[in-house]
Amino acid sequence: MKSTFFILAASMLLWGQPAFAEPSRPNVIVIMADDLGYGDVSCYGATTLQTPNIDRLAAEGQRFTSGYSSASTCTPTRFSFLTGVYAFRQKGTGIAPPNAPAVIKPGTVTLPSLLQQAGYQTAVIGKWHLGLGGPEGPDWNGDLKPGPLEIGFDECFLLPTTNDRVPQVFVENHRVRGLDPTDPLWVGDRAPSDDHPTGITHRHTLRMDWSHGHNGTIHNGIGRIGFYTGGRAARFRDEDLADAWVKRSIEWIESNQHRPFFLFFASHDLHVPRMPHERFQGKTSLGFRGDAIVELDWCVGEVLNTLDRLNLASNTLVVFCSDNGPVLDDGYKDDAVEKSGDHQPSGPFRGGKYSIFEGGTRTPFITRWVGRIPAGVSDEVVCTVDLAASLASLTETPLPTDACLDSFDLLDVLLGKAGAKGRDHLVQQDNGQAGNFGLRAGAWKLHQSVRGKSKANGKTNTNEKNQFQLFHLVDDPAESTNVAAQHPDVVQRLSLQLQRIITEGRSRRAD
Repeated sequence: MKSTFFILAASMLLWGQPAFAEPSRPNVIVIMADDLGYGDVSCYGATTLQTPNIDRLAAEGQRFTSGYSSASTCTPTRFSFLTGVYAFRQKGTGIAPPNAPAVIKPGTVTLPSLLQQAGYQTAVIGKWHLGLGGPEGPDWNGDLKPGPLEIGFDECFLLPTTNDRVPQVFVENHRVRGLDPTDPLWVGDRAPSDDHPTGITHRHTLRMDWSHGHNGTIHNGIGRIGFYTGGRAARFRDEDLADAWVKRSIEWIESNQHRPFFLFFASHDLHVPRMPHERFQGKTSLGFRGDAIVELDWCVGEVLNTLDRLNLASNTLVVFCSDNGPVLDDGYKDDAVEKSGDHQPSGPFRGGKYSIFEGGTRTPFITRWVGRIPAGVSDEVVCTVDLAASLASLTETPLPTDACLDSFDLLDVLLGKAGAKGRDHLVQQDNGQAGNFGLRAGAWKLHQSVRGKSKANGKTNTNEKNQFQLFHLVDDPAESTNVAAQHPDVVQRLSLQLQRIITEGRSRRAD
């Protein structure tokens, strides 16, 4: 007995930690692409270009064929990803304008706050587009709060909106980085003066012309949504966005390598205006959109190489996903349509960004944890909204009953455990709360549309009030044949299920 005691004591002295210490919890990195479609990467069938680093993730982990974002535009998906709540449940979760206040309020239980509770260092680097500041909106020349630091992130280095919206500055924690106080930043929704150069008045000066919208203030030869003046020293060059975020991410990983960390790497590469760094321009036959995919793949490779260099790959769960499906012409004349050729951004699916068809929300979704997740392909249904509950489960963090109301614990599925089951249903939405929903339940997909307009495959469609369409995804993955008339019982059952999910205010069981 004494010998056992001395062995244990010696072990404690030798390793400098308790002999019965819990094993270290894995780091977590979520890489969220922007406007990346199911068919945009080679491991999901793209042949016009190659994405070797994303392919490596898939080869070393689980590649999901039914991985989804919860919405077909960016702000609602990001809201749901961080809160575990369908965005249609909260007003103001549509595409956020430049001066939008913080969409997620302080005190909300979020994925990063749950991981903070578990002892993780947390950071978001990249595109934010969830608003900043109080009810009056952001104070661009003062403290930009509330923001990420008030909902669970320890650090942030952000593009505050999207790069087609003003302003073109970085936000570092609570301040605009590099802002000269003698050149204050002003942001508005109307031109500040009659002589303010815009994409309309000075269209001849643009180096990337606009096709619709995107004709407000000009920066870097590109028109934007909205208007701004000042902040000259703080403005960035479009071509340098990916490099800046990769550099900052590597530095942050290095500084936190000896403790559990959570990094939300929010890429912007495919979102308009597509202006990849010069070293990627011309790398594909698809124009700047294809070049931006190659740039995104490089970003993924730099993160993976950092984990390898620091010997962190076997202790890091990497999740790769997208905020919504693809779009070609999204407001700029960048040859995305003209040079698309045989490339199918949505793969075998119909629709894309802004649409409740599968192409709007079914996207690449990959998990990798070297030594823990087996390599393989999974047909189980998983969604970005489920990462909150699943990562809380991974870290054994209690999930409050009144939080993450639509987030399911799918940890076993994400880890590739044999026999684990994914979702049996999923609600998909477009941008707003008008009532355009898709409900996938097993092999069936119900569309509920309200009177108004929606987009699919680049075309605007007029929908009748409470119009239902029904598709059998196994037989018809492209959603080309509406079989609602042939299966009225299924339409009734699924429409009642959808209405119940909407009205009950939650879909995660309280127990």
